[in-house]
Amino acid sequence: MEREAMEFDVVIVGGGPAGLAAAIRLKQLATEQGNDVSVCLIEKGAEIGAHILSGAVMDPRALTELLPHWQADGAPLNAPVSEDRFFIFSETGATRIPNGLLPTCFHNEGNYVISLGNVCRWLGEQAEALGVELYPGFAGAEVLFDDTGAVKGVATGDMGRLRDGSEGPNFQLGMALHGKYTFFAEGCRGHLGKTLMAHFDLNRDADPQTYGIGLKELWEIQAEQHQLGLVVHSAGWPMTADTYGGGFLYHLENNQVAIGFVVGLGYENPHLSPYEEFQRFKTHPEIRKFLTGGKRIAYGARALTAGGLQSLPQFVFPGGALLGDDAGFLNAARIKGSHCAIKSGALAAEACFAALAAERQRDELSAYPEAFRNSWLYDELYTARNFKPWMAKGLKLGSLMFGIDQMIFGGKAPWTLHHTTPDHAKLKPAADCPKIVYPKPDGVFSFDRLSSVFLSSTNHEEEQPCHLQLKDASVPVQINLAIYDAPEQRFCPAGVYEMIDNDQGQPRLQINAQNCVHCKTCDIKDPTQNIHWVSPQGGEGPTYPNM
Repeated sequence: MEREAMEFDVVIVGGGPAGLAAAIRLKQLATEQGNDVSVCLIEKGAEIGAHILSGAVMDPRALTELLPHWQADGAPLNAPVSEDRFFIFSETGATRIPNGLLPTCFHNEGNYVISLGNVCRWLGEQAEALGVELYPGFAGAEVLFDDTGAVKGVATGDMGRLRDGSEGPNFQLGMALHGKYTFFAEGCRGHLGKTLMAHFDLNRDADPQTYGIGLKELWEIQAEQHQLGLVVHSAGWPMTADTYGGGFLYHLENNQVAIGFVVGLGYENPHLSPYEEFQRFKTHPEIRKFLTGGKRIAYGARALTAGGLQSLPQFVFPGGALLGDDAGFLNAARIKGSHCAIKSGALAAEACFAALAAERQRDELSAYPEAFRNSWLYDELYTARNFKPWMAKGLKLGSLMFGIDQMIFGGKAPWTLHHTTPDHAKLKPAADCPKIVYPKPDGVFSFDRLSSVFLSSTNHEEEQPCHLQLKDASVPVQINLAIYDAPEQRFCPAGVYEMIDNDQGQPRLQINAQNCVHCKTCDIKDPTQNIHWVSPQGGEGPTYPNM
């Protein structure tokens, strides 16, 4: 069967802040110049925002550039930051760092506590009003190339295939979406972006990317514990000093707080469980006091890129470009990425519009990286470039040296540190590492994985082909279990991977793909890189409200 094809000027994969910003900017420029530019945006979530998860504190700079009247137009930025608190935790105590001693990157004056999912829903409305064709529920499954080797678009995933890959009774072949240019804005570790990086060798001049996993819950708390716009960050416990990690608690409107924990995926001990570390974090007295008497109402998890400027790939190639976290535009030092994503999308759109106006197509949009290098986004990422390399040296030394980097050199020290080892290669053999005993969940502040997955409203059709593919089915037992004590059981935040005995009493890996919250951590941290995440049927996965 041959796919039905649709033709557009620009095809965008991903309905996050980067993809939506690019779509909006293209249509703005078309309106200003009196040109007609057709823009199609597909999103694998059932609706715009369904798969969006972030902390989040948002710097509105890029949004203001893109949509100067966002306040009057009802953008859901309703909780201006009212206070910053930064702590170093011990198991039972907390030392607050005076704000005057914190580098500028940790200050949030003028920023907003937001639900990024709701901001994306609003951006989707703005895009649609400008004439962008939005298609939620359609996952980009395959990159399409023309006869010259340039990207000519994407194919959406087939619907209704059975577990063995055969066509079920409700089978529908995916569509081919062709564009003069195609933008990939899938977020961290986008599987099409990963394909493109390998196909075009886009990482040839970049350091290995480094990642974190962010776990988040939304709570409704007692009114007397709520302070609109309060931003709390912590380092230290429950992480050991040699492992990167930190917590946050942000006060939204309606007596709600977003609470979360980030663990750097460069950790060495395979016994570590980011999910369990998050649950322990919530029991700390400084955090527990806000949650007492409250109710947990949502849960989710998402990987994030943290390598910074040194790890940025070449983000243009014949026929397209990488935007936002698909490329790695996140400022880990500021604990922010949405403004970076919006700016990257706008820069790509401006380069693309100029190319279309010149009647070009499917070449390299060299004006996009050039504009990036001349933008405030480059300056911001340059200033923060040494944050993760310093923090990889441990909390105490890393904090001291990054403080010197920022407060003495203003982020312009005459050296640039580099990442040398990918995260998946940093795990040590289980026998060489201390075991970590995690307390049982109390059902009040800490919870088990499956009750958390339930709150994410995750759903996958069980009879479809598994979207978590093993390159070699023998590796989970012969290598991962034998050497690393099956770390996929612990680094997955959703209970997808279980090591169980088969009928002969031999261990085997069971994959509960229906639990997957699309965080991509398995694709990143698997020590043998044997797990390959691909998109399931469109519309499936979590459905995040207000996240």
